[in-house]
Amino acid sequence: MRDTAVALTAAGIDNVRFEARLLLSHATGLTIEQLISRGPDPAPAPAAARLRELTARRVRREPMAYILGEREFWGLPFKVSPAVLIPRPDSETVIETVLDLIPDRTRKLRILDLGLGSGCLLLTLLREYPQATGVGIDASVAALAVAQANAEALGVASRARLSAGDWRQAGWVGRLVDQPEAPFDLLVSNPPYIESAAVEGLMPEVATHEPRLALDGGADGLAAYRIIAEASPRLVVPGGWAIVEGGEGQAPEIASLFAAAGFSPRPARKDLGGIERVVPARH
Repeated sequence: MRDTAVALTAAGIDNVRFEARLLLSHATGLTIEQLISRGPDPAPAPAAARLRELTARRVRREPMAYILGEREFWGLPFKVSPAVLIPRPDSETVIETVLDLIPDRTRKLRILDLGLGSGCLLLTLLREYPQATGVGIDASVAALAVAQANAEALGVASRARLSAGDWRQAGWVGRLVDQPEAPFDLLVSNPPYIESAAVEGLMPEVATHEPRLALDGGADGLAAYRIIAEASPRLVVPGGWAIVEGGEGQAPEIASLFAAAGFSPRPARKDLGGIERVVPARH
């Protein structure tokens, strides 16, 4: 573990002892508590070799979540791979907003998630609303495979229909509106919102390893929101909600896009860092 911490420090990574413990735990198959109790024991050669492999990946700034293959979101374990954006605590603000605005957990909601990724938004909501059904759309077949595995592991696969499709392309709304679940009571999305020119300047874990399709929001970062807002009147029932995550400083412009589409935006919801992170709008 000391050797790993030294290597991580040299790579400019923070919290090295914490990360070294995680890597060692993953390499050995032991819990952190078991590692502490067995600290003086000689390290088995296969585990040491495995740890060196994992450390080399982290030194190359591969995100820890991809190395471990899992990330917690809303207290639930989500499988992740380089095909999907890593779930972040900021996105839990979407879940909090939905639960606040739709407090009846027994409602048979029809939920649409655009840009499904790992499925963290849709699948968490299906857990919170046991009578709800959902449709998740993602352009990446590899991402859909991750989301499907998560749906099955979380016990909501029977209520989730996950489909491949690039909702940013012309004609996608018509195909979606024709689906039996449409229109929906709730639309959620964490679309790409980083300005194209800024993507390469993000920290290496993000810029180099996370899928650009899930990051690049166009020249001003708002390209996806224009598409979603314009389509929302056909996708969301009157009285239903569109609730989307955005980047720092984007909430007023996102709200304006939904207002222009005939929705009534509500005050943006702040994440734990005090950033206006989520824009809810009612049809």
